Amino acid sequence: MTSLLKILSDNLRPHLILTNKIKEEKRAMAESSPKQSDARRKSVNKPLTTLSSSSGPLSEELQCSICLDVFTDPVSTPCGHNFCKSCLNQCWNNIQIYSCPLCKETFKRRPNLKINTALREVVLLFKGNSGQSKSEVLCDICDDIKMKALKMCLECQISYCQTHLEPHQRVPKLKKHKLIDPVEKLEDYICQKHEKPLELFCRDDQTCVCLLCAVTDHKTHNTVSVEEESRERKSQLMKIQTDMQQMIQDRMKRIQDLKCSAKLRKEVLKKEKAESIELFTDLIRSIERCQSELLEMMEQKQKAAEKQAEELIKALEQEITELKRRDTELEQLSHTEDHLHLLQIYPSLSRPAHTSSCSEISLSDTHVSVETLMRFLTQLKETLDEKLSKTVSTELKMMQRYAVDVTLDPDTASPYLILSDDGKQVACGDIELKLKNNPKRFDTCPCVLAKEGFSSGRFYFEVQVKRKTDWDLGVARESINRKGMIIAVPEDGYWAVALRDENQYEAYESPSVFLSLRVNPQVVGVFVDYEEGLVSFYDVESRSHIYSFTGQTFTEKLFPIFSPYNNKKGENAAPLIISHQIK
Repeated sequence: MTSLLKILSDNLRPHLILTNKIKEEKRAMAESSPKQSDARRKSVNKPLTTLSSSSGPLSEELQCSICLDVFTDPVSTPCGHNFCKSCLNQCWNNIQIYSCPLCKETFKRRPNLKINTALREVVLLFKGNSGQSKSEVLCDICDDIKMKALKMCLECQISYCQTHLEPHQRVPKLKKHKLIDPVEKLEDYICQKHEKPLELFCRDDQTCVCLLCAVTDHKTHNTVSVEEESRERKSQLMKIQTDMQQMIQDRMKRIQDLKCSAKLRKEVLKKEKAESIELFTDLIRSIERCQSELLEMMEQKQKAAEKQAEELIKALEQEITELKRRDTELEQLSHTEDHLHLLQIYPSLSRPAHTSSCSEISLSDTHVSVETLMRFLTQLKETLDEKLSKTVSTELKMMQRYAVDVTLDPDTASPYLILSDDGKQVACGDIELKLKNNPKRFDTCPCVLAKEGFSSGRFYFEVQVKRKTDWDLGVARESINRKGMIIAVPEDGYWAVALRDENQYEAYESPSVFLSLRVNPQVVGVFVDYEEGLVSFYDVESRSHIYSFTGQTFTEKLFPIFSPYNNKKGENAAPLIISHQIK
């Protein structure tokens, strides 16, 4: 755009001297004319002064030398000079000889004026940059040079410049007329039926009416002045604007939370990935070590078995040789006639020869190998449990960074519940308290909500459940049913876990999921990630995971919910205690 303006400036600069000369001539004519007052002369000079001071030297080259204002629909004469189309037409109306108002060159016939589109685009760009893009309303009374209208009279339905407005500021009758700032479409402010100003507003029909309409078609309607209605609407708009700004701030905060959440999630995922790689690397190393030790032990067992077999074979071969020798002797003695010799050696030959039995070979090697394998598997399980425990501990520490201060809301507490003064403890009593009927209150189930609700981000809180035989913990959405018996499932806005009869744990899914825990939790941590749709429960002291609701969709505020359950004749009298400080 800068280069385009420079080209235009270079092309128009030769005409600048003539333009200024015409301006001086017109000022002189205005001062000498009896029709021009001092106010009129000031009005004539004002556009040029304002334009030049606010828009720079280039603005003068974009002025019409007739109206002394920035071009409106610029047209070019055959001699090359530019004027506003309406200004040039007014100059040429009711005359016989057509000449250029600037250089006085005459034309044989009236030129066919066409808008200079290139110059118009430059003018529009200039007006847009200098804040003059809004079209101006001209005075309806001015004859020669149309001046800018200062006010518009709804009674007269005429626009007036500063000079021609003077009677409306002086004559008593005219002073009663309703004046408004100049507008392009005056018909929007005039009753089309009675041609009277639209001074009233009909609240029944929600439309502007004139005084005649108010006493005819809208006689029985509630009508007020447009000023009064406008003030009320402005007040409403201010409230809407305030709400809109709050919505903008809320959404900006939501965006910031989402960005922080995404950044943190990326960091956590990176850390979890590194920990997982480390975990499985350690497991692989342990397996490889166990495999190596097992193979080495099996090889040693194999060598020992082979050695034992060789020794046994050698002994058996020796026994076979001895048996064969004795068999030969027996064969010889069976045919001998030396009876005395036979009787002498019979005792030694009749004793059974010492031999080994094949049943002495032990099968204990296989048994030892299985025991070794089981031992290695046990070591692997212990290693895995240790690594998982460390991972859960790390997750819990991360979640504890989102710890919030939670306080019980007495307006929601069941009449059977007893709340501490600081709002951190709740127990179930035996007597129903007389409380005001409150739509927020649980009337049957022994439940209470926290005062604090959350509609974005992450939050975490811990609850002590020591010496309890029964309890319920979790979060619930704001619109849950609080009257009568309640089915606490996600479909109805509840995400909770519970203890029943000292050791029966369950998650309130549809259907319920029964949980097997190694130890009974003494402190339960509850973590919620609103955007991720996650609600997780942890045993804080053993640093172990209890249960998680995943893939949920939250659209309302979520409030922590607590139920110490029934007193059970004192067996379950211990309170639920919200931790003041997270470890």
